[in-house]
Amino acid sequence: MHEHTQLLRTAIYIDGYNLYYGRLRGTQYKWLDVVALFSQIVQSIEPRSELRSVKLFTAPALTRFARHGEASMKAQNDYHRALEAKYPNVFSKILGTHSYEKDGTALPAYIDGQAFDRSNKVKVWRLVEKKTDVNLAMGMYRDANKKLVDQLVLVSNDSDAEPVVEAILEDFPFLKIGLIMPLPFKDDLRKGRPASTGLSALAHWTRSYIRDDELIKALLPNKVATRKKPATKPSHW
Repeated sequence: MHEHTQLLRTAIYIDGYNLYYGRLRGTQYKWLDVVALFSQIVQSIEPRSELRSVKLFTAPALTRFARHGEASMKAQNDYHRALEAKYPNVFSKILGTHSYEKDGTALPAYIDGQAFDRSNKVKVWRLVEKKTDVNLAMGMYRDANKKLVDQLVLVSNDSDAEPVVEAILEDFPFLKIGLIMPLPFKDDLRKGRPASTGLSALAHWTRSYIRDDELIKALLPNKVATRKKPATKPSHW
């Protein structure tokens, strides 16, 4: 088979937090079919792509901190069940953890109009998501090392991923790196974070936005059949 027609075994790695805070937060698109959306975007850019896996890296919702309490935890569980049921041989989730300091962390207070004062501190609860970045980096590198893929596509705008991408490019120069930044399209009139130029510089190709109409077309059905109870779109999503 000629090189230009050879299919590229493709894996997609989604930074769940980056996707949520960069593109989905405050929208009606959270019940999103990430497999359909990102496979279509990848195919449009690199037609030789042959999807092998989609891996979502995130952490479980914590009831005590979530805006909707138990409902938030159930919503996340139902969302993951829907994707696992629809794509049993393609989709998988890899969960990290959360860490928080319940006694409070002393941080400098912000007072409008006043200069920064390190001595004036207040205590705040500090909730930190743990392991997701490492899990994502390990997942990408191990797949590359096992020669399971020809193309790795990262869905993130987080510069913390630069070291693993650099390592993969150095250790496996025959692999292709794609990057999809979960940022709004400029014409959708929604403010987004600045694009990571460092990540984009490392990728063979970059898509720096996701349009609203793409999200709308890639929503899951309101009810998805599973082996057990159907997974239903949460009312607050």
